This record gives sequence, C-alpha cells and structure tokens, in this order.
Amino acid sequence: MEPDFNVQPDGRFGAGSPDRLSSERHRNIGRLLITCPDRPGIVAAVSRFLFENGANIVESQQYSTDPFGGTFFLRVEFYLEDLADHIGEMEREFGALADSFDMRWGFTLAERMKRVAILASKAEHALQELLWRVHSGELNADIRMVISNHPDLERVVAPWHIPYHHVPVSRETKEAAEVEQLKLLADEVDLVVLARYMQILSPRFVDEFPNRVINIHHSFLPAFVGANPYHQAAERGVKLVGATAHYVSAELDAGPIIEQDIVRVDHRHSVADLRRLGRDVERSVLARAVGWHLDDRVIVHQNKTIVFA
Repeated sequence: MEPDFNVQPDGRFGAGSPDRLSSERHRNIGRLLITCPDRPGIVAAVSRFLFENGANIVESQQYSTDPFGGTFFLRVEFYLEDLADHIGEMEREFGALADSFDMRWGFTLAERMKRVAILASKAEHALQELLWRVHSGELNADIRMVISNHPDLERVVAPWHIPYHHVPVSRETKEAAEVEQLKLLADEVDLVVLARYMQILSPRFVDEFPNRVINIHHSFLPAFVGANPYHQAAERGVKLVGATAHYVSAELDAGPIIEQDIVRVDHRHSVADLRRLGRDVERSVLARAVGWHLDDRVIVHQNKTIVFA
C-alpha cells in the first residue's frame, strides 16, 4: 500500500502537508548573507538599514578571519510583514551601503523553497533520507526530479510522485548522458545533490552549478580507494568510520567541505557492520549539509566553508 502523501497532480505535496506547513513557518522571513573586508561599523550599518526598513532581526551570526584586516562574514535572518512585496526595493537600496563596505551579498526569501535534483545510482539510503526529511518538513526543499544511471531506484521514488529519469552511463556514452542530464536540469533546479551517485561529474557539469552540487562519500579517502574500501578498512583495523559532505569542484573530492562526522568501531565489527555504520553516518551528514545549504547557512570562502549552523 502506498503512503498517503496527499500529493497534487504536479507531484508536490498538497495543502496541510509538511512542506506547505514549512512554507507557512518561513513566511515573511528574509535572510542576508555578507562577505567583505573586516572594519568597524559593518554590523551597525546593516542593523540600521534593516531597522529603517521596518525589519526585526530574529537571528544574527558573524565571523572574522582577523579583526585587523581579515575577512568578515555575516548571516542575518529577519522578519518583515509582506516581505515579498518589499524585497526588490530593499535590494536596490542596499546596493549603495554594500558598495561602501566592498561587500559580496545576497538577500533570500525563506519561504521560497530551493528546487532540488537528486542524482543516485543503486544505493538507496541517502536518497531515502532526503525524501523522508523533505516530507517531514525537516528540509525546506522542492525536489523536482531524481536522475539515476540505473533503473533500480524507481520503485523507491514512485510512491513520492517525483519524476524519475533513468539516464544510463557508460564509458562510451558518458558525454552524451551528461548532455541529457543538463537538459533535464536546465532552469529547473537550484541545487544538485549526489546521493551516492557513483559517477564522476565533468568540469563542464560542475561549472553549470558552482557551489551548488553537494556530494557525500565515506571518509576513508584517500587511504582506501577503489571498489571495496570497507574490506580494506577492516583489514587494517580502522577505529573510525565516517562521512564527508562537500561541494563538488573540478578536482575530484577536493571541494569545500560542509560537514563531517564519525562513529567509533573496533576489532569486533565485521565488514557488514562497517558498511551499516557507514550508511548511517552518510545519511545524517548529507542531510545536515543539504539542510544548511537550503537555509542559506553556508558561505564559501576560497576552498573552505563558513557554516552558521
């Protein structure tokens, strides 16, 4: 029996469902992210601007690499009645202030859910975790599609009424497959999540979504590479099993890290135990990383992230 997800014909959850309630919770909430050279008066100027526009600051976090000539990062969340009607004017007015502090900045509306595509292969644990957390309202996302190089996971996605695209990939067809994937994604998504997608993305693909492709993998790299990392880890007697979520860059597994976690293991754990624990930590790490991105809590600076979790 399929779950009763109260979906509409277009595949989105209907009224009263968790994603609709999530949207209500975020109504009239705005976010402002700033990166600029550190100097006195930044917080005061931003606070004054929001106050003069009738906004109430509900959350503010900041970080400086060095208060004397370093880089300053700021995330502000604020409430303003009928924010959607005012955000355009606020952006125009904020430009002059931003120029005076040499800021890189951006406003977002919390109620506008980011559109997400999930790429997966055969493993379903990370995909299932994302689907469930979106349904439960823990992740504020609009999942527009799932793309896989295998047909296996269509049975997982079908009950959620989300479009599933099977795009086979082989060494000979990889370039053509990416062209097809990019056509599916074009103007449709804001974020791509690799939920154990066992293919390497080309630089061309990554360039289409700068700092908007999130990957998850086990943390045995670079020590244990290849198809059987858990066998290698067991043979070496590892004491930790972990996972890393990061933005994808042109250099393999070298993009800015968003989140990591570990669980302790010992000689009593079999290869199957290590895999099970690895899946558990991958699920939670990926969900946290995706959630922080969706909530505009991540600023990329050089090849690292500032995460205001």
